[in-house]
Amino acid sequence: MNLLMFSNSSAQSRLDGYITEAVQRNQAVSRQHFQLAKSLYALQEAKAFFMPQASLLANYTKAGGGRTIDLPLGDLMNPVYNTLNELTASQKFPQLSNESILLNPDNFYDAKLRTSLPLINTEIMYAKKIRQEDITRQQAILNVYKRQLVKDVKTAYYQYFQAVRAVEVYNNALKLVQENIRVNQSMLRNGIRNSTSLTRAQTELQRVEASITQARNRQRNARSYFNFLLNRPLADSIELDSATLAIPAALPDAGIQQREELKQLQTTHTIALLAEKKEQSLFTPKVSTFLDLGSQGFNWDFDNKTRYYLWGVNLQWDIFTGGQRKQRIKQARADASIAQTAYSEALQGLELELNRAQNNYNSACASFRIAQTQLQLSEKYFSDQQKVYREGQLLYIELLDAQDQLTQARLQVLQAWAEVQVSAADVERAQASYPLQTIQ
Repeated sequence: MNLLMFSNSSAQSRLDGYITEAVQRNQAVSRQHFQLAKSLYALQEAKAFFMPQASLLANYTKAGGGRTIDLPLGDLMNPVYNTLNELTASQKFPQLSNESILLNPDNFYDAKLRTSLPLINTEIMYAKKIRQEDITRQQAILNVYKRQLVKDVKTAYYQYFQAVRAVEVYNNALKLVQENIRVNQSMLRNGIRNSTSLTRAQTELQRVEASITQARNRQRNARSYFNFLLNRPLADSIELDSATLAIPAALPDAGIQQREELKQLQTTHTIALLAEKKEQSLFTPKVSTFLDLGSQGFNWDFDNKTRYYLWGVNLQWDIFTGGQRKQRIKQARADASIAQTAYSEALQGLELELNRAQNNYNSACASFRIAQTQLQLSEKYFSDQQKVYREGQLLYIELLDAQDQLTQARLQVLQAWAEVQVSAADVERAQASYPLQTIQ
């Protein structure tokens, strides 16, 4: 049963199509897409801080009671006015009353349009750079999810293929048992064999049928898991592509330099360094300008006397903050050191992961070759034993043993093939060599 072979062909169009579908529909990947979009919006927000900002400000006050300023105008001026009136023999100078002016503005409004623009603000500049790096980091995280999903889809696809072919192997075994029953019945009628061989064959029939039931259940489970990864109904059919029969003759000789995990940690380190520079830049003065266009007055008056403009420049220079900035700088340096340590640790871990994956692949390939050889020998052995049995020169238990060896050899080839394919997917994941750019 020559199921599989090594091949240089890399065409797996149907499987690649499933991978594309999984990336487009998988919920975990969709969440990461939303996170990336959020980072892009955050960058646009950071850029907006460099633009002018306009705000409409207005307030109205109605007051009664409270502090007052007493002006004794009558007490001061009335004696003088009385003297003048006597001297002039007239009433040209009226009598004045003392005044009490309320300090709180009563029936007063102030409405203005304020436009402000930062001129010098290093904090905004570094915030923008941090947002840009965060987009790079989020893209790396997204690609990590994609690569893991690619590996999971491939593994599930190979396992489903293995389950389907396992059912076929047991069906072939069932045909052999049914043929044995027919032969034993014929020999029993002709007096060549007794009923013991027929009974044993019928018992074997029940055992094979039970194995078929279990194999079909594993096939359904494998199908459900594969469809789960693609976010499809669990019972959807899966198309098997003959290209998946081929095992790559050799894997790409690549390292771990393309791993997005390293890029993610590098970006995290860069963000920590920018955060440190951002805290250091707070010693730089902040300069901004503003322009107010508005109107203020009592009793809702609006004329040339109430309208006004006000332009100015603001300067903020935090000379002393109680050591807060110094401690924040130290925290940022600590974050940078943590990121650098995490990078070194991840580098060693990923190299170990690749080394194990390559070793597992080489071992799986060797096991697969051995399994193919064992299958060829089992097929020949069963064929020879079957001929001898039909000639009446072999016990049925010996034929049954040869048949069981053939079935197990076929299953072992399937298992070895699946291990080769899964380990190849592990190496591909460890090298980050799957072309994600082909996934739209």
